[in-house]
Amino acid sequence: MTERGWRRPFDEPIEVDGRKLVTLLDAGEYIASLPKKEHAAPEWQATMQALILVAESGGPTMLARIGIMRALNRHYVPEFNPKGKEPHWGRRKLKRDQ
Repeated sequence: MTERGWRRPFDEPIEVDGRKLVTLLDAGEYIASLPKKEHAAPEWQATMQALILVAESGGPTMLARIGIMRALNRHYVPEFNPKGKEPHWGRRKLKRDQ
């Protein structure tokens, strides 16, 4: 049976502002210590729901970890490269065509 409780460790600690979140309890305390405006963001609310679900139901800790990482990186917008990867058309030749 899967271990339950707030003392469950993450598979890999999460580094945030020079601090390590090792257990579900550490993550919950970190979120609770955020300023009220930040704490009320939908990403953090979803993360808290995931933490509670994992702690009380014994779900995978990766679920909570993903929630935390998504909330931490919510303002990151990846740069769009319209060129992307160049297609290989016209460069490869089949053995039979040589």
